Amino acid sequence: MNIDINIHLAGQKLIPSLEGYFKSVFDDKKLPSHGIDHHKRVWKYARELLHFINQEEEITDSRFIEKLIIACYLHDIGMAVDKGDRHGRHSRLLCEKFFLENNMRLPDYQDVLEAIENHDNKEYSDSRSPNKLLLLLSVADDLDAFGYIGIYRYIEIYLARGVQPDKIGPMIRENAARRFKNLESAFGRFPGLIEKHRIRYLVLESFFKEFGSELESV
Repeated sequence: MNIDINIHLAGQKLIPSLEGYFKSVFDDKKLPSHGIDHHKRVWKYARELLHFINQEEEITDSRFIEKLIIACYLHDIGMAVDKGDRHGRHSRLLCEKFFLENNMRLPDYQDVLEAIENHDNKEYSDSRSPNKLLLLLSVADDLDAFGYIGIYRYIEIYLARGVQPDKIGPMIRENAARRFKNLESAFGRFPGLIEKHRIRYLVLESFFKEFGSELESV
């Protein structure tokens, strides 16, 4: 079956319930940078990555696509509880609750839960993990950190975490550089993909470089 058909069918099956669950948990938390639109974009980037992978080896496992949708839509839901480094753990627990409420067996989704819990390891210390869901979720999440939307998202979450304005630029540039390096490491065999998102990465890098220069000149 064509990958686009599998993606469409998986989305029809899962996205309405995922969006409803996410909004019921998150919508009153006043953190738009990590709200439902972020998760929709991460799924958009994950679809893009799936199409590149499909050029090498046809993806016929519709269950894998369903698991990826779940991971994309619930990976940051834990920020409703904790905006810091442990939000992945809280996201996992809230995803478990989603599975139980929808009569989905937890043992069948351990790879999803692992991907959600560990997606925000931007040191990429588990980059050799055999969990393909974790790889795709991590890269798709990284892609939404670039460009003009990335500028807004970084600023909101870093301020929410109490980072001082004069520290924000260097921290973001370092974090974003690791994200782009991860993209190159995982998908460097697709130069068109890399160059497309290099442009978006450089938008963010240039902004925070100039932001830092102006702060220093005061």
